[in-house]
Amino acid sequence: MFGKTLAIAFTALVAMSTVAAAQSPTRLKQFDAWGAYSYKTGDSSVCYVLSVPTVKSPSNVDHGDIFFLISQRPGQNISYEPQAMMGYPLKEASKIEVDVDGKKFGLFTRGTSGWVENAAEEPQLVAAMRAGSQMTVKATSRRGTNTTYSYSLKGVTAALEQINSCK
Repeated sequence: MFGKTLAIAFTALVAMSTVAAAQSPTRLKQFDAWGAYSYKTGDSSVCYVLSVPTVKSPSNVDHGDIFFLISQRPGQNISYEPQAMMGYPLKEASKIEVDVDGKKFGLFTRGTSGWVENAAEEPQLVAAMRAGSQMTVKATSRRGTNTTYSYSLKGVTAALEQINSCK
């Protein structure tokens, strides 16, 4: 299941990222629930780890392609930036709640994505993910549907290590 769903998520991310990329992302390696990817843009690389939810709720709605990623863009001085990407437009001015084994983080939303509200908390979220076992992401669609996604954190540390030397 992870393979097919990751392939769909990978394809969606490729579609979103190819505007800035000269070539399509390459999967470096799969680590349990998390894959490590990279692509070139100009003279620099963009590397990221990505996973898809193990559970989507409510089960009676079309969620589209949902995934969570952490990117590294050395050419832009961006290191380990978490991002939630949804398959639907998010409610205007809403927040996404990320819960890693009881530690909660707030993400601001724009369009179909969310980023950590306070950039200084990005390393804390990544550290919690490395140390954690389960992550829950809660969001609200533009239509007002409350959604919840469960992610396994198995493999996230190894995947992050894989992109550690991104240049």
